[in-house]
Amino acid sequence: QVQLVESGGGLVQPGGSMRLSCAASGRAVSRYAMGWFRQAPGKEREFVAFIDRGGGSTSYADFAKGRFTISRDNANNTVALRMNSLRPEDTAVYYCASTAALWSTSAAQYDNWGQGTQVTVSS
Repeated sequence: QVQLVESGGGLVQPGGSMRLSCAASGRAVSRYAMGWFRQAPGKEREFVAFIDRGGGSTSYADFAKGRFTISRDNANNTVALRMNSLRPEDTAVYYCASTAALWSTSAAQYDNWGQGTQVTVSS
């Protein structure tokens, strides 16, 4: 089982950028495809971005396309989410998660989750 710890959240102004990082331990992150999800107060957890095991294929939610970039560094057991042009509606707790599936944007197929990091977009 892999343990995941997110970092990099905080307060940012609208239009700003932020980079979230997810550090994996216990097992090599290269064994898993990885995803980022988010959950805003009163809303269900939603898919943000996906990256396959090798980092060659990615997928994004419509709201993330063109603004967010997911990447991974298997040598250092990390996954990152770069977010640009942030909006107040991006405010949420962001989670990284791992899946044994080759490809998935469904939270139900993710087995291991980090504790989440709060991102607040506000002036």
